[in-house]
Amino acid sequence: MRTHQRPQAAVRWFFVVLMAFTAHAFATSWTEQVLYSFQGGTNDGSDPAGGVVFDKAGNLYGATTGAGGGNCAPIGNECGLVYQLSPPAKQGDPWTETILYQFQGKDANDGSVPEGGVIIDSAGNLYGTTAYGGTGDCVLLGVSAGCGTVYELSPPQQKGQQWTETILYSFESGNDGYFPWGSLTFDSKGNLYGATQFGGGKGTSCDPYFQYCGTVFEVSPPKEKGGKWTEKVLHSFAGMTNGKQMGDGANPNGGLVLDRKGAIYGTTYAGGYNCPHHSGQGCGTVFELKPPSRKGGRWTEAQLHVFTGGNDGGGSSAGLICDAKNSLYGVAGGGNISGGGIVFRLTGAQRGQWKETVLHWFSNSDWSGPVGGLVFGSGGDLYGTTSGGDKGAAVFQLRPPKRNEETWAVTILHAFKGVPDGIAPAASLIFDKVGDLYGTTQRGGTGTCYPAGCGTVFEVSP
Repeated sequence: MRTHQRPQAAVRWFFVVLMAFTAHAFATSWTEQVLYSFQGGTNDGSDPAGGVVFDKAGNLYGATTGAGGGNCAPIGNECGLVYQLSPPAKQGDPWTETILYQFQGKDANDGSVPEGGVIIDSAGNLYGTTAYGGTGDCVLLGVSAGCGTVYELSPPQQKGQQWTETILYSFESGNDGYFPWGSLTFDSKGNLYGATQFGGGKGTSCDPYFQYCGTVFEVSPPKEKGGKWTEKVLHSFAGMTNGKQMGDGANPNGGLVLDRKGAIYGTTYAGGYNCPHHSGQGCGTVFELKPPSRKGGRWTEAQLHVFTGGNDGGGSSAGLICDAKNSLYGVAGGGNISGGGIVFRLTGAQRGQWKETVLHWFSNSDWSGPVGGLVFGSGGDLYGTTSGGDKGAAVFQLRPPKRNEETWAVTILHAFKGVPDGIAPAASLIFDKVGDLYGTTQRGGTGTCYPAGCGTVFEVSP
């Protein structure tokens, strides 16, 4: 598995649906720079998994799904890695990549193949997941590949020394989660929250090769120094039931968001409504998990929106973001007759009845396929990426309506030009202190892993 894709039946689909309104796409002149082109092979990564994060010194950190050496059968001989990009001392010079850690795979009881980026704490420690590896007994194509891990990378005490990897948790079987997907999320107590595409012990219709329909999990630090981190499944998704028109969500995405009361919000790629475009698997959901009212109680799931594959889109492949009013924003496939994908908002947290509003639709005839999450800018603007379309991939801005306007205005900040520029962005962007945007692409650059390159890290500046 070399690209940031869902296995076998859980492949991204963009549904052909009809939308009620349109908004014109304007272009503007932001400047894009490829900060680093991955080269693949045993000494570099390929296929960036997720976006990048900053430390206090302005360094960028991320993970790659492929390359880096190791023995990660049956997925391949490339186990993935975690990297650092350091800005140049002199403006205009190249950024410097440092490989912080190369995963060793199941044979070494280590993780392999990250399918999400990293997050960083105030001490500079990095946290992430790998889709395979660890000590679990999950079998893929007849080979023990492991069930995935949650890991921590700690910086050295002295500059120039190696970073230290610690496996915080190895998923052990299908019941506690399998194939972690997307980035983790912190709460204020240092607990980590994430999602697995499979596992959890519920559902039989989600994939022919992977058991069950996925989980949302919590990994908590030890109460005493030197103790073990503990994992708890907060919800196991059941997916569609054969012969039923409605069901639970399935194959949840990472990038979960928490509100001030501790409730968790996220999306599932499948499950929900048995739409004709994804028959038997469903078009996906937006869900809320409410924490228990008493210690030891169960978390409660509520479906805030069930995608139908019609005007409202379907098949969301990214997490959500939340504004000060607890409105939720995300992306999904479909949205108009051209099936180019949508940006949506869910409101109704105060009243308990949520309503979806489509803020913008993309068309396959220009820029389409928003599969990475959104990020807020100043004034409530939304920023994201599209992965394809007749005009290629792009970085876009959505501006809220002004007085007497009805629709959000979209501006294309940068249209990717293909090799040696980036190709196929699929992760959330991040701002620096001066308002520049940073992100990754899964292909493109000067590397030769594939005809379309090995992936890039890029910057877009106004």
